[in-house]
Amino acid sequence: MKAGIVGLPNVGKSTLFNCLSNAKAQSANFPFCTIEPNIGIVNIPDPRLERLEALVKPVRVQPATVEIVDIAGLVKGASKGEGLGNQFLANIRETDAILHVLRCFDNDNIVHVDGSVNPIRDKETIDMELQLKDLETVDKKLEKVKRAAKTGNKEAQKEEAVLVKIKSALEAGVSVRALEFAKDDYDEFVSPAQFITDKPVMYVCNVDEESAVTGNAYVERVREAVKDENAEILVLAVGTEADITELDSYEERQMFLQDIGLDEPGSSKLIRSAYKLLKQQTYFTAGVKEVRAWTIDVGATAPQAAGVIHTDFEKGFIRAEVIAFEDFSDLGSEAKAKEAGKMRVEGKNYVVKDGDIMHFLFNV
Repeated sequence: MKAGIVGLPNVGKSTLFNCLSNAKAQSANFPFCTIEPNIGIVNIPDPRLERLEALVKPVRVQPATVEIVDIAGLVKGASKGEGLGNQFLANIRETDAILHVLRCFDNDNIVHVDGSVNPIRDKETIDMELQLKDLETVDKKLEKVKRAAKTGNKEAQKEEAVLVKIKSALEAGVSVRALEFAKDDYDEFVSPAQFITDKPVMYVCNVDEESAVTGNAYVERVREAVKDENAEILVLAVGTEADITELDSYEERQMFLQDIGLDEPGSSKLIRSAYKLLKQQTYFTAGVKEVRAWTIDVGATAPQAAGVIHTDFEKGFIRAEVIAFEDFSDLGSEAKAKEAGKMRVEGKNYVVKDGDIMHFLFNV
């Protein structure tokens, strides 16, 4: 699962990517500095993993990860191929969620492609380009579906009604993610079309250091603008985050954070939020050889979770032994959890909960 960082040129995308991945993408004060998308595999910060490490004392620890893609800056006319438009839109279509960086700080030394700071205008520029691209998609689909609908095909008529609803919304500047559909209609007609504006989005408001804790007037305007959009907002001082990652020791980083009033780096919150945005969650396996966080979809069953380790585990699934993280943490070990009756045996229909510590029994 991939989350793509998007935004206009020079809003802080590549600097943010560097903070998240330490991959040191090129970052410079001119548009189109990023051309090929940079890809980083980022560890999910999870204090539960640290707690398990302290209790189990394993040989190694393996955190869960998420893939972050830094995509080239988009400009007006991208849907018609302006700037790096076609490449941008192809790259964003391949991601599963969007981290949309908005410039919410003043700095005369960093040029803005439109000459002034206005996050709402910037957001609308990108929204419009993505909506225009989705409009192309919906028009092509409608052409085919209308012909079938005229013959009396009931399925085609249903699909036509859904597509007409999407077309009207896009023409009115409303993204697909803001619309409501019956579940069957969504699963059958909307989801397979992979509309760009249907992808879950988080608006990352890039602020100055003084606004890192409470935000600023620009952020409030963004909150107001997206309140009906089914989107998340995160406030982040990207330049400050970059300074924090340059510090050598954990102690220095903690002191820096305390000085500006934060309890952890904003980048850690962003990574966890991106994970949630992708509808991902974590379960753990905990043994002396390895403590490991495994990534599964929210709603995954026990056999599906087992299949993440190995397909044979899913095929030959018998049962799962499960301890809730809180019980394991409170009691201090698997043996004590078992003694206290806190280890449960679950079958094929068990829906895994975030933080479950699991052991699978299987037979192939």
